[in-house]
Amino acid sequence: MTRAWRDPRLRPVVWASLTLGSAVGVFGFVFGVAAVSAGASVFQASAMSLLVFTGASQFSAVGVIAAGGSTASALGGALLLAARNGVYGLAMARRLPGSLGRRLIAAQLTIDESTAMSAAQPDLEAQRAAFWITGISVYVFWNLATLLGALVGSAINPSTFGLDAAFPAGFTAMLWPLLRDRRGRMAAAGGAVICVALIPFLPIGVPILCAAVAVLVGVPR
Repeated sequence: MTRAWRDPRLRPVVWASLTLGSAVGVFGFVFGVAAVSAGASVFQASAMSLLVFTGASQFSAVGVIAAGGSTASALGGALLLAARNGVYGLAMARRLPGSLGRRLIAAQLTIDESTAMSAAQPDLEAQRAAFWITGISVYVFWNLATLLGALVGSAINPSTFGLDAAFPAGFTAMLWPLLRDRRGRMAAAGGAVICVALIPFLPIGVPILCAAVAVLVGVPR
């Protein structure tokens, strides 16, 4: 990160990555509140963010438990949503060489935000810098905010402040830069078609997961 900060070409990437990481912290706070409100302890909420570290899956699991669902159903839904990170890994593998240890850390940091920030950069050096700085900053801010939200507990209702709509807005903002590329537009259009076509036939949330197949259109060959 120090090297990236010293390079004038990469400073905008550093600022954008750190800004995104701090913004995602808001969602981590909401998750901490939601997890404790659903019956989790502060330790359980914090451990989930540290080990799972994928917001959509975490919110899905907590939502199922809060609605009275079983642990098995909560885990199943969370795993389905987390499967998209495997697709992200296919896209990032060629950009992130290194030792086994380095790749394992990269795998933990391969999330929506780090992948989107990396893919939006014009050259390989900027892509790598964006991935690592975004991934690390999101991980730090997400976990600190989760702990704070869990300590606050159920004193705050996320829907009262409209924070429950923040995730869709964030995904839309991250998608926009990718539409400049023809492959990005094809992947977005394909995902939309798949999702809309499957909505009448599959349970809630599953069509979105199936739409992730369209990401393969954008994977460099």
